[in-house]
Amino acid sequence: MQAIRIHRQGDPEVMQLEELAEPTPGPGQLRLRLHAAGVNPVDTYLRAGDQGYAVPLPWTPGLDGAGEVEAVGAGVDRFRPGDRVYCAGSLSGTYAQKALCTQDQVHPLPAHVGFAAGACLGVPYATAYRALFQRGGARAGETVLIHGASGGVGLAAVQLARRAGLRAIGTASGAQERELVRRQGADAVLNHADPAHFDAIPGLTNGQGVDLLLELAAHANLGRDLPVMARRGRVVVIGSRGTVELNPRDTMSRDLDIRGMSLFNTPAEEMQQIHAALGLWLGDGTLNPLVTVELPLTQAGEAHQRVLQHHTGKIVLTI
Repeated sequence: MQAIRIHRQGDPEVMQLEELAEPTPGPGQLRLRLHAAGVNPVDTYLRAGDQGYAVPLPWTPGLDGAGEVEAVGAGVDRFRPGDRVYCAGSLSGTYAQKALCTQDQVHPLPAHVGFAAGACLGVPYATAYRALFQRGGARAGETVLIHGASGGVGLAAVQLARRAGLRAIGTASGAQERELVRRQGADAVLNHADPAHFDAIPGLTNGQGVDLLLELAAHANLGRDLPVMARRGRVVVIGSRGTVELNPRDTMSRDLDIRGMSLFNTPAEEMQQIHAALGLWLGDGTLNPLVTVELPLTQAGEAHQRVLQHHTGKIVLTI
């Protein structure tokens, strides 16, 4: 089988297409024939060794994928060969024709959902769900500000917020990106390239501020996020590329919580809850993963370059 491999961490050029033996599933494991792999910013950090990430070498990138079950090991009782599935994590990496997964990493993919869309679910939708509900405690009727709503996680958060009865305010920079966020269900969309966009928040919330804020660029925004929050509001930090200065009194005067999150910290039971909900809402059409770029596996390097350029929607490698 063909797979992307890296033998040392570094720039995108370290990723090379190689021929590997196909993996054999052990007890509780499945081998998937993948048709698509999702590309996430965290893939680039793992490949480059950025932000303290290290991987065992040689290594195949990729956490998300979608395809069909090809073989199952002993003890696998929820899937059989031929089933359409998506994976959220794998044992062997998803930038490959075939991937080895545990049974808990694999989830049913409804017949009406394409493989490219299925490959968008693992990191973006699980991150958005955990940020909104498990870390953020979102409740129907609240207002959520999604700071960076045009990327994979942001668009997923807009769709999930709409499904859960929240009022969503999204931000994006370009006019096309803002229109996309609006079409995905945001009640209001602001231009976060304009520093004055914070000034619009009181008028959009009847002067109360936002109850919940999902922050995908804390290094740029967190210091100015706090003054637009409602009393007892919650800020969930999903992404940051550096340090930030803030005034702690902005938290004191509002009884605010600032909550960090990493999907890798999710307990197994809560991860199963996430994918149970995603599966239900994917099946009824509530969720609609937006694939904006499809590239062949041989262009994994280009995909990594694009995903860090504030890309709109999702990039997927087709296999």
